[in-house]
Amino acid sequence: MSGEGYDLTECLDAIDPSTLQYQQWVEIGMALKHEGYGFDVWDSWSRRDVARYKGNGAMERKWRDFGKSAGTPVAGGTIVQTAKDAGWAPLADMGTALDWNDEVSPLDPSWIEPVHVDDPGADWTGWRDLVRYLETLFDANEIVSCVTDSWLDEKDGRWKPKGKGVHTMTAGDIIAKLHKYCDDEPIDCVLGKPNDEAGAWIRFNPLDGKGVRNDNVTEFRYALVESDDMEIDRQRGIIEELELPVAALVHSGNKSLHAIVRVDAKDYDEFRKRVDYLYRTCQKYGLKLDTQNKNPSRLSRMPGVTRGGNRQFLVATNIGRASWDEWKEWIEELNDDLPDPESLADVWDEIPDLAPPLIDGVLRQGHKMLMAGPSKAGKSIALIELCIAIAEGREWMGFGCAQGRVLYVNLELDRASCLHRFKDVYEAMGCAAGNVANIDIWNLRGKSKPMDQLAPSLIRRALKTRPIAVVIDPIYKVITGDENSADQMAAFCNQFDRVADSLGCAVIYCHHHSKGSQGGKRSMDRSSGSGVFARDPDAILDIIELHLTDAIKEQQEGEAVCARCAAFMDEVAEVAGWRDVVPQDDQVMEKNMLAACKAMLAPVGEGLVTGLLGAVHAARTAAKAKTAWRIEGTLREFPGFDAVNLWFDYPVHRPDETGALGDLAFEGDVLALAAGREAGRAKKSENDGKRQNAKNDLLREAMAACVADGVETTRKNVHERIGEFNGKPVSLESVRRWTDPKKSKWAEITVDPEREKEGVLVDSTMQEMLADW
Repeated sequence: MSGEGYDLTECLDAIDPSTLQYQQWVEIGMALKHEGYGFDVWDSWSRRDVARYKGNGAMERKWRDFGKSAGTPVAGGTIVQTAKDAGWAPLADMGTALDWNDEVSPLDPSWIEPVHVDDPGADWTGWRDLVRYLETLFDANEIVSCVTDSWLDEKDGRWKPKGKGVHTMTAGDIIAKLHKYCDDEPIDCVLGKPNDEAGAWIRFNPLDGKGVRNDNVTEFRYALVESDDMEIDRQRGIIEELELPVAALVHSGNKSLHAIVRVDAKDYDEFRKRVDYLYRTCQKYGLKLDTQNKNPSRLSRMPGVTRGGNRQFLVATNIGRASWDEWKEWIEELNDDLPDPESLADVWDEIPDLAPPLIDGVLRQGHKMLMAGPSKAGKSIALIELCIAIAEGREWMGFGCAQGRVLYVNLELDRASCLHRFKDVYEAMGCAAGNVANIDIWNLRGKSKPMDQLAPSLIRRALKTRPIAVVIDPIYKVITGDENSADQMAAFCNQFDRVADSLGCAVIYCHHHSKGSQGGKRSMDRSSGSGVFARDPDAILDIIELHLTDAIKEQQEGEAVCARCAAFMDEVAEVAGWRDVVPQDDQVMEKNMLAACKAMLAPVGEGLVTGLLGAVHAARTAAKAKTAWRIEGTLREFPGFDAVNLWFDYPVHRPDETGALGDLAFEGDVLALAAGREAGRAKKSENDGKRQNAKNDLLREAMAACVADGVETTRKNVHERIGEFNGKPVSLESVRRWTDPKKSKWAEITVDPEREKEGVLVDSTMQEMLADW
């Protein structure tokens, strides 16, 4: 039973019900019922969402209503698509035949040899199997649950366990009593006589002795793996080839083996995750399991008894890997999907061709490029310009581009703004939209997912159009993990490789600068976050703002005014010959050009003069809004290139064709330098003030000493009583300088104007206070 040729239970394992909306969850149930799956499959899967799952028959009632309404039924393809959106992918395309050169997985179920299960023979002593089972799975003081009573279900003709059975005895007690009654029928004496047609059951995890439900499990140590849709020997072959960490392998006495697998979970939540992983792995390699066996309190077949004339016996103990962790590490390494090493000698004479360039001298097709820059640098516009250049097969920033289809993943702008921006940039570039059909836009503002979840959806959609480039703008919207963590960002960047490898296209993405001045850093080190962003891409283009000097601003403004005057004059028929009248030198001088145009337009009509002035004002405003930028590159596949200087004349970047920007410094560096100088000046002024205050305090102390000695506060007397300043003698000349307002802007002790000849000093601040008082 499947949708689109897939096993829907395998698809369900990849879908977390708690991530779905209510309608999606219901549609999963509808699709399962439509495809013929039982209620138990939907119920078991839905239990993974604790918040949504309802007991008391609510699930059964909802299930019964599925399919009653008219209209197109929800089919299995819905489940397959949901699983793919969650990152699931089938092992191989259904119905594809193997070629001689195709590689076969070492665990391809069709190549796994069966392993024969031998009957224990005439010497089999059942109770000893049970003792060995208990000694392998339990500590002596752990409580074990066994059920020997059974009842026949007339609906399906199957014998089923009845009641809770024995669930208060420890493993040690059971083993001791089995040995005690070994000469009789030990299992009958200790646990109760089983029905020979039904067999008996045992729970493989220890309990608390108060019940037999999941809540009574004390250690989430083991899980049950059971498959009954293939021959016993094939089951054992896959179990052993998978190297499952099996503590005990039991023959059910019918058509299945019961493998008690070590999962060693610390709690129920971890148990569920590990069992889901275990079941997915088994099903991936052809061992289709009964998903109802996932519960930690599940009953399994107990070795040592008979069932319908067949033996339930212990096949093996402690096979496969020694622990869950060891097995999981091994299985993931086995499935790493990495290519095998190749000998250089094998390809020396047939080295494959390099991928053709996507951007000449910068990036090859199928490779990755990062564009980094500060906020409002026009990074998105630069990438839109690149999309247009690829679609139309024209130059971008002075670099030639291959022509082809491109997918632009818009994560930041609303749909209307994004579409308008593409049209505005097309027009500003002066580019005819002859191949606009080469551009596909995927608008995901407010709908994006983390990159590891977005990549499968992106790949599936892009496979329909096969672009030669995918542009993701910006990546902060889809980053998974801490951008300062190297290992997390390495895993994040691997998703770009996944897209590039799956589509055979270049992946170009956009990121922002870290905080602070960037000029002192290499271009590859300016991106925010981990250094992975500097090492992972094949090409890094870094855009950084330049500081426009007043001279260049004035030059740009003048050129804009002259150009607008010329364009305005060309539109006025009455002055058609103006270029023959105005000297060429004046045509490039703002003042002269403007004066000449006004003089020629005034006789024609004052309205034209007003119109010219309005056009000039608009040109002047636009010129003032222009910013200057420099693109630097760090390349893996090509030699470095000279920095490219650009004008950002919204909404388009234009190369600096005059070389005016070549010697400009970075804006951040200039601002930082200016701020540093200002801070230095402020600090110096503060220190100067502190030193002068200390001088003023010293003068006041000396003046006070003069008063105490009964002498006038002349410069000479004050000097005699000063002593030292900062550990150095003070000269009389220093006292004159300190008290002369013309030589010290901080002077507070000055000569009394009325007794200037005697050089008598007064405290000017005290004089001002007395005057105010």
